[in-house]
Amino acid sequence: MKSGRDSKRALVYESELLVRNMFDRADKIGSRTVEVMGSEVTLPVERRFASIDSVQEYVDRVLGLNWVRRRWERAAVPVHIRARAGNSAAHYESDSATIAVPEYHYGTAWAFRELVILHELAHHLDPTRPDDPADRPEPAHGPEFLDRYLTLVSEIIGPEAGFVLRATLSAAGAGVD
Repeated sequence: MKSGRDSKRALVYESELLVRNMFDRADKIGSRTVEVMGSEVTLPVERRFASIDSVQEYVDRVLGLNWVRRRWERAAVPVHIRARAGNSAAHYESDSATIAVPEYHYGTAWAFRELVILHELAHHLDPTRPDDPADRPEPAHGPEFLDRYLTLVSEIIGPEAGFVLRATLSAAGAGVD
């Protein structure tokens, strides 16, 4: 069964970038209160990571959470974290259950943060994800992915972060209700 084109991918990435920028700005100016869609929200603290090993430890802990294991069968499949060449993207490799994350470049590690790692974990938790991406039943960034991603963000970072991400995705037309 072939899936449709991953037509919402760019909207998901743009929305996620906007939310990451909101968190960065909150950290920089020391004020965590933001206005989103007419609501004042206090952003929780987003975890940052210092190394591949600390990302691995975080992923192991998330996959070990009881509610995560109950909800998604694939949480029982261990994920390996590795450094990725280049600095433009993190990605998930379904054939080896690996998240590849760019390391520090010029003093920054934009991908060593919870929002990025939870995005990649949402790909890992896809119960229908075969090794051949062209044979997926659903687009990689479709409604099922967004449900997993928003659930992880809301439950792990906090409901405020989930609200901000959901509102941003909705405003961008990424298919979130």
